[in-house]
Amino acid sequence: MRLPGPLREREFVLLFSGRTISAIGSAMAPVALTFAVLDLTGSTADLGIVLAARQIAVVVLLLYGGVWADRLPRHIVMVGSNIVSGLSQATAAALLLTGHAQIWQLTVLATVNGASSAFFFPASSGIVPQTVPPGLLQQANATLRLSLNTTNIFGAALGALVVAASSPGWGIAIDAVSYLLAAATLAAMRAHAPQRTGATTVFHDLKAGWRDFWSRTWLWSIVIQFGIVNAAFVGTFNVLGPTVSKRSLGGVLAWGGIVATVAVGDVASGFLLLRWRPRRILLTATLAVFAFALPLLALAGPAPLLVVGVAAFACGFCSEIFGVLWDTTYQQEIPSELLSRISAYDALGSWALMPIGFAVAGPAAAAFGTRATLLAAATLVIVATALVLCVRDVRTLERRVPQASR
Repeated sequence: MRLPGPLREREFVLLFSGRTISAIGSAMAPVALTFAVLDLTGSTADLGIVLAARQIAVVVLLLYGGVWADRLPRHIVMVGSNIVSGLSQATAAALLLTGHAQIWQLTVLATVNGASSAFFFPASSGIVPQTVPPGLLQQANATLRLSLNTTNIFGAALGALVVAASSPGWGIAIDAVSYLLAAATLAAMRAHAPQRTGATTVFHDLKAGWRDFWSRTWLWSIVIQFGIVNAAFVGTFNVLGPTVSKRSLGGVLAWGGIVATVAVGDVASGFLLLRWRPRRILLTATLAVFAFALPLLALAGPAPLLVVGVAAFACGFCSEIFGVLWDTTYQQEIPSELLSRISAYDALGSWALMPIGFAVAGPAAAAFGTRATLLAAATLVIVATALVLCVRDVRTLERRVPQASR
């Protein structure tokens, strides 16, 4: 069987391998961390605080991560980030396994992990065009995300089994090992630093990235959309979802199954996107976002576990359509020397409100009820997505680079 085009490129294979190794542990970590906090205090507010702390660190440092990923060899930035993330997770695992963990310690370590991730994400986004020819970009993005989502299926389920059979600390310990193994793999890459025109300051680089970001209406409008969608969806799904599962759907194993089902949808969509190349890539991507409301509506019932699983599958399937086509769009449209900075502005806008979503989901559910909070979040997803379709560029921007395999 002949390998897909991207997997015949040495640098892409190393990138693919490093990200896949890390993803195995990272898929287990959210389930482990969620139930570590719930076991310690039983408080959804505490869970929201820990998750928000990590996201705040990402938001604060993300633009600087983008600047340095456009200055240094991007794989070196990724190696350093993975080492720091691995050490932070190892410390959290040790505290949990020895019975000395406290919420403030997990919050601090989550902040460190978020800070290192703020440097990893722009570098990993910007390096993809350096590993494959332009005609293989969509296949490369689909292959990377397919690997990520495949590991999420097994990782989330394995994380739930590990937590149920032993303790959350072991799930986080596996994540720590995966980060360090990924760092060793990525260190073998030979990517060069992006070309630069003379010495510039960090502030100058940030301004240049902002000008390029704001000059594209399709870019900033979808980023604003996802600022709302991510705050509404990610906060309520990750904070209230485990609570609904624990009360009504069967507990940790049921929640692990729901999370894994999202990843099954991602994988099914990934195989489709290895070959399906819609011409109007942003219109197709945006229409897919409406499905993000489905699991929130199912959990609001709560519907039976099977119905929640179907909604989770549909959400995963459609989220992958958006993700692959979005990555391909900005890699196609944005100059390589600005790519990490633009991806940082993209992520900053898309993630900026997530700490609020994490922090308010628990208190909102306590004040207004879990069902009302989930329904309100689903409404925000639908309205924000409908509004972005009013932007002409979103409806009309087309694929410019032929995506033919070699």
